[in-house]
Amino acid sequence: MTELTFLGTGTSQGVPMIGCGCEVCTSSDRRDRRLRSSVLVATDSGVRIVIDTGPDFRYQMLREHIVRIDGILYTHEHMDHVGGMDDVRGFNYVMRRAVEVWCEPRVERSLRRMFDYAFAEPKYPGVPEVVIHPILSTGEAFEVHGVEVVPVRGMHYRLPVLGFRIGKVAYLTDMNAVEPVEIEKLRGVEVLVINALRREKHLSHFTLGEALEVIGAVQPERAYLTHVSHQMGRYEAVSRMLPEGVFLAYDGLKIRV
Repeated sequence: MTELTFLGTGTSQGVPMIGCGCEVCTSSDRRDRRLRSSVLVATDSGVRIVIDTGPDFRYQMLREHIVRIDGILYTHEHMDHVGGMDDVRGFNYVMRRAVEVWCEPRVERSLRRMFDYAFAEPKYPGVPEVVIHPILSTGEAFEVHGVEVVPVRGMHYRLPVLGFRIGKVAYLTDMNAVEPVEIEKLRGVEVLVINALRREKHLSHFTLGEALEVIGAVQPERAYLTHVSHQMGRYEAVSRMLPEGVFLAYDGLKIRV
């Protein structure tokens, strides 16, 4: 059994967006309030893996009462996906060890630039401590404490990004294209999580229609839409128009696979 917790399901600016008075940003439905996108995967073997640590990472960990993580997977280096790495300091303190991170070499270079103080020598006391494991081949699976992770390549406009398959769960975010050979890696998943920014065309994210096309190609038992903007519409209204087996994810949602 694997439990998936949606830590955040919003875009780079989150929902509500600063200064916006639209019906979504002013909604009283808590499912219309979206922090930056991230998930926690907890396996039946007890391994806890976080995918992306955006600027809301600290609050997400506090909200879900998380006191231990075994690894972080990074999809890409944009700030809404890595900006909270500094807050692994809390886990360093509680667990008395560094946090292990898996990412592509390009993403590692960005982390070392953004958080240069964390890697400087001599080490300043109290900086976030991480051990980075480079993902050198997107064609090969790797393990996080005995849990197999399959990287799935997609494009975020012109930027190569990664999605991940862990057992019967697959997570794709910040993509607007994925090749058929990568789709094949997703065959047999029970749950597919995929970004769907809005209904109108966008240069770097799947639209609702495009996400539904990928879902149709993969044929999971269930699919959940994430990285949703205020332009998509209110949760209740969008949920009513989705096909059977497709759901709009929301912050705090937990599903078991």
